[in-house]
Amino acid sequence: MEIPRSVVFEGGVLRILDQRLLPGKEVYLECTSVTQVIEAIRELSVRGAPAIGIAAAYAMILGLESSSDDQSGLRDEVLSRASQLKAARPTAVNLCWAVDRMLVNAESFFDLQRQKAGLISGQMGQHLASVLMDAADSIYEEDREACQAIGENAWHLVERYPQVLTHCNAGSLAVSEFGTALAPIYLANQRGVPVHVYVDETRPLLQGSRLTAFELGRQGVDCTLISDNMAAHVMALGRVDLVIVGADRVAANGDAANKIGTLNLAILCRHFNIPFYVACPCSTIDLNTETGSDIEIEERAAEEVRQVLGQPSAPDDVAVFNPAFDVTPADLITGLITEKGIIDRPSYEQLRIFELSGA
Repeated sequence: MEIPRSVVFEGGVLRILDQRLLPGKEVYLECTSVTQVIEAIRELSVRGAPAIGIAAAYAMILGLESSSDDQSGLRDEVLSRASQLKAARPTAVNLCWAVDRMLVNAESFFDLQRQKAGLISGQMGQHLASVLMDAADSIYEEDREACQAIGENAWHLVERYPQVLTHCNAGSLAVSEFGTALAPIYLANQRGVPVHVYVDETRPLLQGSRLTAFELGRQGVDCTLISDNMAAHVMALGRVDLVIVGADRVAANGDAANKIGTLNLAILCRHFNIPFYVACPCSTIDLNTETGSDIEIEERAAEEVRQVLGQPSAPDDVAVFNPAFDVTPADLITGLITEKGIIDRPSYEQLRIFELSGA
C-alpha cells in the first residue's frame, strides 16, 4: 500500500495530512489561509523539517489572488506571512529556508514592477501567486529528488549493516515523499537486502510508533517496535549494527539537532562501536549557525508529557521540562548523508569544503 503524501496543493487549497490521527485515521486538513497552516505546523499536523518547509512555501500563496492590487500593501502582506510562518517552529531550519526562498522570488517580482513602472496593472496578487507557485513547486520537486539521492547515496550502508535502528520519523511523512533516514532503508529493501529495523517509540508524542512503524509496514519492511529506554539493551544483545536518524538543523561545525532522545542514541553508539549517521538534505545544513549551542530548541506544552495520546499519565500539577529536540555533537556523528554525498566526520572544515566544492 502507498504511504499518503504529507502535503498536497490542489486548486488553491493546501491539503495537509493530519499526522496527529495516524495510524488510526488518514484525514486531510483543508487549509485556505496562512493562519490555518501555521496552526497545523504548531500542532504537529504536519511535521518533519522538509515537510514543514514545503507546507510553509505553499502557505505563502494561499489567498494571494484576492489580495490588494496595491504593491505596497501586497508586499506588506507577504512579509507578514513570512514572519508568522518562521515563528511557528524555530528549530527546523528548512522552514526559514523555504520561506526566505519564497521571499526572494516575491522581491524579484516587486523589483520588476518598480523597474517597469507598473508592468502589471490589476490582478497583481494573481500574478504574484503564479510566480510563487512556480517557486513552491520547485521546492517540492527538489526535495523529492534530494530524498531519492539520499537513498541512492547510502543504501549500501544498509546493505553492509542491515540491522538498523531509527528514532522519531524521517520517512515519507516528514518530507515530500520517500524520506531521509528511511530512504536508504526503502531502497535497500527494494533491492533485496534483508533489512530489519528497530523503531524507537519516540516519546512523548510517539512519532516512531505512530508514524515510522506505520510507514515501514506499508512498505513491507521488517520492523520491531521498542520503547526508547530499550535501545541500550537491544544494542548490548548485538541486534543493532547501524543507526540512522534525520535532522531539523545541522550547524556549521556539524552538530545536529534532532528529535529529543537522539543524543542518547549517539552516546550509546559510541559505547557499542555502532556507526551513527544523520540523513538530511543540504537545506538542513545551516552555515549561519556556528555550533549546536546556538540552535534555538523549541519547548512544547507540558500536557504532551503529562498525557499519553490525550489520557492523563501524571499528576496534572507536576512540573514538566519538554524540549522537542536535543543536539548531537559532531564528534559523535559518523557521517552526514545528503543528496550530494556522504560527509564523513562532519566539522567546520569538512562542511566548508563540501560547500565550496558543490559536491
